[in-house]
Amino acid sequence: MNITKAFRVWQRNFTVYKKLYKSSIVFNFIEPVLYLIALGFGLGAFVKEIYGVPYINFIAPGIIASSSMFATASECTYGTYVRMTYQKTFDAILATPVNIDDLVAGELMWGATKSVLYGTIIIIVISVFGLVDSSLIILAVPVLFISGLIFAEISVIAAAIVPGIDSFSYFFTLLLTPSFLFSGIFFPLDTLPPVVVKIAFFMPLYHLVNICRAFSSGILYTSVWDVVWLLAAAALIAPYPFILMRRRVIK
Repeated sequence: MNITKAFRVWQRNFTVYKKLYKSSIVFNFIEPVLYLIALGFGLGAFVKEIYGVPYINFIAPGIIASSSMFATASECTYGTYVRMTYQKTFDAILATPVNIDDLVAGELMWGATKSVLYGTIIIIVISVFGLVDSSLIILAVPVLFISGLIFAEISVIAAAIVPGIDSFSYFFTLLLTPSFLFSGIFFPLDTLPPVVVKIAFFMPLYHLVNICRAFSSGILYTSVWDVVWLLAAAALIAPYPFILMRRRVIK
């Protein structure tokens, strides 16, 4: 893999995004803000505090994490599949000196970038709302890139194995939605059966939520093992997008 060539793939995606960013930002920005308003202010009127924290302050860091996850997943499932299958962008790129590994690396880097971009937007929004207690929340930005790589890796794997674009509904419904609901964004997981907590431990979003919540509260040490988990998961999953996409594209 050539990092310079991978960057060129990233650059190509970024150039296209600059022409379409307004509609894209509206889609990925409005939904998490609606969750924040509807649940934070609406449900928050009935759920006063969790662990001594106002409910809207409790869920706000989790919205950072979920927004970054869905932005990356959308880009590296539908976006990657469209570029590969319908637009034939992959064919055009592979006709240059860029090989399939460079191409996949560029897609993963772009997916992680989308995670940082949309996560940062939500950080700014919740900061404006006064829902951040510490400036340490800025440390979540590099972590969003690490978690974004994981979400990108999983999503590119899905793009490499699905028989058709309609199959992504299974990916979102069976994998991302349960992660969204049971990663501790909206309520503490210790209220659920222990088996749910054990399953949540294997969800990247669970660890990202813990990190964002800790940094938002000004706590560093409790998130160390969550960062280690994300780094280990990113390294463990890393080979599979390359292997599976190579099988899909090079027949």
